[in-house]
Amino acid sequence: MWRLNKGLVFVFLLFTGVKNDLYSQSIQKGYFQSPVKPGVRNFLSGNFSELRPNHFHTGLDYKFGGVEGEPIYAAAEGWIHRIKISSFGYGNVIYLKHPSGHITLYGHLRNFNPSLHAWIKTKVYAAKQQELEVAPQPGELMVKKGQLIAYGGNTGSSGGPHLHFEIRDSLDRALDPLLAGYSEILDKIPPTPQKIAIVPLEIDSRVNGKFQRLELTPTLSGTGYNLAEPIQISGKVGIEIQGYDKLDGAENQNGFPKFEVYDESGLLYKLTVDKVDFNFSRHFLLHTHQNRFSKLYHQPDLKFDFFQPKTPEIGVFQLETGIKKKIQIKLIDAYNNTRNIQLTLLGADLDSTKSDGSAPPSPQVSYFKNIMKIKVAQTTKGGLAKFIVGTTSYELMPAYQDAASRTYLWDLRFGIPSKIDLCSEIYVPDILGHFPVGKEHLHATPRLQVRTESNSLLEDLYLRAVHSGTASAPTLELGDPLQYLWNPIEATWEVSGYAGNKSKTHVYQRAANGSRSFVGGEWKGNQIQFKTRNFGSFVLAEDITNPSITPIRVNSQGMRFTIKDNLSGIKSFEAWVNGEWVWMRYEHKQAVIWSESSQNQPLKGNAVVRVTDMAGNVAEWKGILN
Repeated sequence: MWRLNKGLVFVFLLFTGVKNDLYSQSIQKGYFQSPVKPGVRNFLSGNFSELRPNHFHTGLDYKFGGVEGEPIYAAAEGWIHRIKISSFGYGNVIYLKHPSGHITLYGHLRNFNPSLHAWIKTKVYAAKQQELEVAPQPGELMVKKGQLIAYGGNTGSSGGPHLHFEIRDSLDRALDPLLAGYSEILDKIPPTPQKIAIVPLEIDSRVNGKFQRLELTPTLSGTGYNLAEPIQISGKVGIEIQGYDKLDGAENQNGFPKFEVYDESGLLYKLTVDKVDFNFSRHFLLHTHQNRFSKLYHQPDLKFDFFQPKTPEIGVFQLETGIKKKIQIKLIDAYNNTRNIQLTLLGADLDSTKSDGSAPPSPQVSYFKNIMKIKVAQTTKGGLAKFIVGTTSYELMPAYQDAASRTYLWDLRFGIPSKIDLCSEIYVPDILGHFPVGKEHLHATPRLQVRTESNSLLEDLYLRAVHSGTASAPTLELGDPLQYLWNPIEATWEVSGYAGNKSKTHVYQRAANGSRSFVGGEWKGNQIQFKTRNFGSFVLAEDITNPSITPIRVNSQGMRFTIKDNLSGIKSFEAWVNGEWVWMRYEHKQAVIWSESSQNQPLKGNAVVRVTDMAGNVAEWKGILN
């Protein structure tokens, strides 16, 4: 049973009445024990600061050898702060709060210990919700250090049985749990670099003579890595690193939290991922390049505070012509294992004649933040391009060219061209408009309106939009899939030619392989309004097919079904026996639901199971339990 501990209650009252700034920022070694097999060797499949799709990994993933049921122990004394039953995210999860002010999180649990499970079950039946999050009263559910609280599993957005374990500070920011000094986890292996990227940061920047992102593979030399040839730079450039770390006894490619950058004069700056604020977790997409490279240079709109010192020009390199600068980058893991990378930057003049490969058959257009780059084949009709902005025409020479092609660079802050005369042809940009970061903004055309909120964007956005398809099957290409948003934007799409069943028709995002994921939307006449936090290809699809409910085992001991939907996906499900609501657990990865009665009593009588999909289609199964 869960009982109040008078000593812990006193500590709870003391630490909730007085804010402890020291512990809110740091982890005291020895305070937290291992939540898995304390005192016994442990292995990790993931660690803090690891680059994951669209986010930092904010904790440790403990391996279980591919099986569920591993005992999970409280890392320190405290009380249950939050507890949640879910089939997504962290799955079944417990949050403990500790007298130090820290919070520990235990995610993807198969189930809780028996007394805690009975407690949460009463809450589920009182709320009649299949998935539930509860915040117990402070001091209501106390725990001791090392107390069994749950069993490891594979619930939520998990790819296999493991425990996701976090330590957060008093401001609910994730900290590196390895700083707790766990002797159960060994690491004597330094990080490994995979790629180094040199990137232009302004319109006059060049990398080896061209406005380009240059990715290079460093070579191993002794115990360190280097780039053999100097990299020529003009204007301001930045450095990005792709790499990984390994822990002893495991092949998983994990993350590492720290970079240090030196030149001949000594340390220039540090980048340390020492805490992650969940309020800004999507800013990971601004901190990284395509979830793979860490950017080692200042970005004015980035909310994370990783750099020391903190100056606007940190990580920006610019050299006079002929000047060499030797750069050393140290990759450092949580155990202070260090790997050195050496490279040399060489200042160079801007060169208007630069070999740039074969000529494209049509204008090759790419974007880097506010810079539009256009590469086009040479022509005998001239080389002076005209950029039409409003009623003004701007003539522009190629930034550089060779016998085969010309490359133009245009700063969109000067205006968005309605068309560009490239001498040999006219190019019409597909830019809808400029959306400034940190502001509400609306841009409307006859076929599309896009609205952003003050917290929608990670940085200034020059949003592109292309309409294609037919009236009965329209397609909207909105933005670039490799552009990212902080929070959703709202789009109102004019599709006046669409004649399908609007009550069952919604917006779907279509992937490159043709698969569709439900977005939603609300019809307003011939327009459909929807919100999205991702860019890409959007289509309309009609879902008139009910979900399927397939019995696996149905008797008085319980009900178990497979539930599936062919398009829009499962929205909700409910079950009743003799008119009484029954809790149905859900594992979305296996598409299975199963019953758990309120008092562990046999189920008898008329049973109904109802499943609804995202388009509002409803399926029912009825039977009699004997």
